[in-house]
Amino acid sequence: MTDQAWPWPAGAATGIGSLPGTDIGEAQRVVLGELPELPHLPELPARGPGADMIGRSAGLLVELPVEVYAGRWRVAPRPGRDLRRARDLMERDLDQLAEQAEGYAGPIKVQAAGPLTLAASLELPIGGRLLRDPGAVRDLTGSLAEGLRAHVAAVARRLPQASVLLQLDEPSLPTVLAGRVPTESGLGAYRAVDPVDAAALLRTIVEAVGVPTLVHCCAPDVPLELIRSTGAVAVALDLDQVTKLDPLGEAIDAGLGLLAGAAPTRPPSAGGAPTSAQIADRVRQVWDRLGFPRRQLAEQVVVTPACGLAGATPEYARAVLAACRDAGRRLAEA
Repeated sequence: MTDQAWPWPAGAATGIGSLPGTDIGEAQRVVLGELPELPHLPELPARGPGADMIGRSAGLLVELPVEVYAGRWRVAPRPGRDLRRARDLMERDLDQLAEQAEGYAGPIKVQAAGPLTLAASLELPIGGRLLRDPGAVRDLTGSLAEGLRAHVAAVARRLPQASVLLQLDEPSLPTVLAGRVPTESGLGAYRAVDPVDAAALLRTIVEAVGVPTLVHCCAPDVPLELIRSTGAVAVALDLDQVTKLDPLGEAIDAGLGLLAGAAPTRPPSAGGAPTSAQIADRVRQVWDRLGFPRRQLAEQVVVTPACGLAGATPEYARAVLAACRDAGRRLAEA
């Protein structure tokens, strides 16, 4: 593998996105305090519609309004109250970020649902998911690309000395590729999306935003080669979901960075948060099995929780982020 510059410092750790609670100021203080090398813009889904992953991301769409109907997000004929709430929450979060992180000069990560997960989640006005209509999926991707480009620019304006990374959350990607997204009746499933088409949709976003972009998927069977082909700089995954090491090793050898989900999102039945030593050992164990030199580990790998922490207690979430931070530093010192 050739040497390359990574958009994060050696030994970095970060969060996947969501945290518990409803106080964005406190959440940002926790992230900036516990993850100083690579903080992220926290998401607080407990605040309700518009703060959830789908509503928050759909609020970024350009000229494609959405609304909540029967508890689900769908395409709307015109902008309304639900869309205003999602955008107001995001604007408030960015204003708070500018205040909390004033003068910050390192990398910062923001997250949004990717086009395949949005297409599998948003409903058409006539019923059914956008996924049923390839033309609607292409329109959605173009709208998302434009919206994310503006979102990244808004973060950069507020933190002019920082460098922005974008994380595309694609938990539904393996299900979409396998044709396992159920129809509303539950009696069938939507047609599988061809991997070539899926890669093209993701590549549209990666090329449009103009900043280093990674793809997060904490489901089993993450399509690593597909993700690498999009131009993404890294993949974020749950190490416990990795059942085949060869595809991961090939992706890493080809130059894909790894955000290694090595800490559980909730404490085990007995005990609290894992220690930094336990998390570092978990990452080293996988890395050694892949057969790569240790000197490469701290540069190419970022330590993270296995997934979002919205379901954890505030105390556990803070402890896990701190343990990930210290685990990253342990890996850098080894």
